Amino acid sequence: MDIALRPAELATRVTGLLAVGVHEGALRRGTPAAELDVASKGALKSLLGSGDFAGRAGETALLYPGGVKARRVLVVGLGPAGELSERAAFAAAATASRRARDAAAGTLALALPAATDSTMRAIGEGVVLGHHRHTAYLTSSKPPLTRSEVVVAHATASAKAALASGVTRGEAVSLARDLASTPGQDLPPAALAVRAREVAKRVGAKATVHDVAALERLGMGLVLAVGRGSPNPPCFIELVHEKKKAAKLPTVVVIGKGVTFDTGGVSLKPREGMSKMKYDMSGAAAVLGLFASLDTLSLPFRLVGLIPSAENVIGSRAIKPGDVMRAMDGTTVEMTNTDAEGRLLLADALVYARRFSPVAVVDLATLTGAISIALGRHAAGLFATDDALAAELRAAGEEAGERLWPMPVGPEYLAEMRGETADLVNSNERREGGSCTAAAFLMHFAKGLPWAHLDIASTAWTYVERPESSKGPNAFGVRLLVRWLEARAAARR
Repeated sequence: MDIALRPAELATRVTGLLAVGVHEGALRRGTPAAELDVASKGALKSLLGSGDFAGRAGETALLYPGGVKARRVLVVGLGPAGELSERAAFAAAATASRRARDAAAGTLALALPAATDSTMRAIGEGVVLGHHRHTAYLTSSKPPLTRSEVVVAHATASAKAALASGVTRGEAVSLARDLASTPGQDLPPAALAVRAREVAKRVGAKATVHDVAALERLGMGLVLAVGRGSPNPPCFIELVHEKKKAAKLPTVVVIGKGVTFDTGGVSLKPREGMSKMKYDMSGAAAVLGLFASLDTLSLPFRLVGLIPSAENVIGSRAIKPGDVMRAMDGTTVEMTNTDAEGRLLLADALVYARRFSPVAVVDLATLTGAISIALGRHAAGLFATDDALAAELRAAGEEAGERLWPMPVGPEYLAEMRGETADLVNSNERREGGSCTAAAFLMHFAKGLPWAHLDIASTAWTYVERPESSKGPNAFGVRLLVRWLEARAAARR
């Protein structure tokens, strides 16, 4: 879809859907809504006076007024009057784009009040994400939008750049959603590695894919264990992005769990919901989405992305409950539950991360069902050994609309993961605090690192249609990570 900034009169815009934002209360002079009201001979004032529409955030009304060349007009509520916020701009753009897509409008023209560069970027993201839907396996679907225009009085160079940046970020989130929506048959670890190389090449990053032989040399016994039962071998994907090479350049590491399909292994999952387990690599998808956004960021540090990837399936060589495996740092782990496999992948990745002496390490994983019991579907669990890092991530999540909630992690939870046969068990026998004990298991391997773990199992799948996200994998974490790195870069500069 072509998305561009256009200076134009609203009344003369020829488009399948013209969307105009309206704040609560009376129409304000000089806004696109006021201009449209004049052209339509008071259609918006009549709408506001009817009580059917008040301009509340998320509210919409569809009109077919005279005096305009658009086929239909969508009025989108922006909430209380005042300066247009990034969140309101994003939501309005996503709503308009989704309605235009569902109406098979073909083209969209969007006009919001006095957008700044930051809100213009949010508009670009919203238009892309509202329109996105994973259609790769549909033999027929509604035709997509061919063109979207953001209508402004003056199309400045900085506004054009901001819109383009938002579009790039929206496309990066869409990429992550498509990856997590792809069936396991078409995205085994090797195929995920191919996609990672493509992303790296596009943004000028270096991609290294460690195969089974390399994993054996590295001593990544836990990654090898998870992938042992599958005919599709595991791999470890390493991405490095740095604009200039410097020995003293600080390094930030992000790690994404890359289980391309999870049956639970010998500890087989129940039938209900297993088809969703293609999204068990949502952490990996978030890392790739972040890297796909790098052209919109100027980072004064090295960014490293690590993706341990494997299929967790049943096979003649699959790990069994009671087996003991050795991690990269020598820690022995007894497999008490083969469905607790994601923490095994992350454990080896955390050990590998130490070689970069990072100033921050963040991992993302659809790790535990227990986090959904604790937090529901409206926040992801945040576990951290560094309070400043945790605060940065929470702030970024609030800005991005990807909420994080702090959860406890500490030695008392790790004590529950101590084993008798091996140093650790990968799952204890109790259901209570399952997300906390899983995080504590990871904490053992993150020792000495400024580390945070995001358990996104509760938030990485959208269960109801939203303006910015269709049902299914939603790439939770991409926008949060972009905001976090953006803020870190600004603070360092």
